[in-house]
Amino acid sequence: MKKLIKRPIITEKSLALANQENIYTFEVDYLASKTQIKSLVETLFEVEVEKINTVISPSKRRRTGSKRLLKLSPVYKKALVKVKSGQKIELFDVSEQ
Repeated sequence: MKKLIKRPIITEKSLALANQENIYTFEVDYLASKTQIKSLVETLFEVEVEKINTVISPSKRRRTGSKRLLKLSPVYKKALVKVKSGQKIELFDVSEQ
């Protein structure tokens, strides 16, 4: 079985969503469905998932190198997972100081 959840996406925006609205962001496999992602998150982190939104980011052209060659960035899929209130995922736990 392929690895469905590749990595958590930890940026300023994703941390703000995690702290305010209990929404956690993960990079997932391109072919993963919402039900597969939901069951995997519930078993891995022992939380109850309310809702999942998925976003597929398109590839973008970048000019790079001394000859200014075109290079394509990869296509990836991310999942925004909303967890029931009162529960949290410890990967995103950044206490404000």
